Amino acid sequence: MSARPSPITESSAKVWSMSDLLVLTKFRLSALVIITTFVGFWLRVGPAMDGWLLFHTILGSSLAAFGAAVFNQLMEIEPDSRMTRTADRPLPSGRISPSAAFGIGWLLSSFALIHLVAKVNFEAAALTALTLAVYLFIYTPLKKESPTNTLVGAVSGALPPLIGWAGAAGQLPGKEAYVRWSLLWEPGAIYLFALLFLWQLPHFLAINWMYRDEYRRGGFVMLANDDELGVRTSKHALAYSIATLLLMFYPVIMGLVVTWVFLPLALGLAAWLCKLALDFQKNPERASARKLFFCTLMYLPGILLVSTLAWKRA
Repeated sequence: MSARPSPITESSAKVWSMSDLLVLTKFRLSALVIITTFVGFWLRVGPAMDGWLLFHTILGSSLAAFGAAVFNQLMEIEPDSRMTRTADRPLPSGRISPSAAFGIGWLLSSFALIHLVAKVNFEAAALTALTLAVYLFIYTPLKKESPTNTLVGAVSGALPPLIGWAGAAGQLPGKEAYVRWSLLWEPGAIYLFALLFLWQLPHFLAINWMYRDEYRRGGFVMLANDDELGVRTSKHALAYSIATLLLMFYPVIMGLVVTWVFLPLALGLAAWLCKLALDFQKNPERASARKLFFCTLMYLPGILLVSTLAWKRA
């Protein structure tokens, strides 16, 4: 009996569809990069922003996100083929060949970095390169080694608003050549990074626990893998949710927002997040984890909108 050919061989690749390309680039997930990059850009400069500079910043960061998604799936073809929720992706199913995917990922990533250097500034390009490096060379391999991968992944996911923040600074005047790392230490940049970092943790912990069987099948080492009762996972999710609530005082203390507009709404949203995280901790089951997950999906656009409305202009 002849062996059945692997679904991931070059010869088995079929004609691509647009939906395959959207899945390969994780288009819906990458939309988060577009939104957070825009918010970072807007908060730094406001309505007086340069529209073309914003366009080039979002274009570069988005293409880099697409490229990162392609390379991530290239590195995880075998694990994806073992998990029900990912087995039908274009690479494990064989609809797109690894060599074609590599070419797509390389073109997207390289063009993104070159474009940011040429049209935005070196700082935005450097942050984008750092995002790619952390996501592909630390987070993705670490998923098979240690549950700390979730923390590392949250770092790469928290960098896009900083790309927007740095991009809004534009090119250096004249022929000056130095790196403005001080952009990253501005209070607004710190707030955006911390917000995205903390938000991701209850979000992904809920996902990890709901799909722990799938992650084990794929060979990924996640915090929730051996936490059948959900005790450990729910405690972590609650702790990070509380940290998110405490973060809401930072922009007030630093004078970044109009307090009477920001604080009641921000604390209300964060309290809702904490309440559902507490429900998950008290009663760790799929239903409570699912509610927490959907809460995080609504919390992020909500707090970004509140931050934008309450942000002070110099």
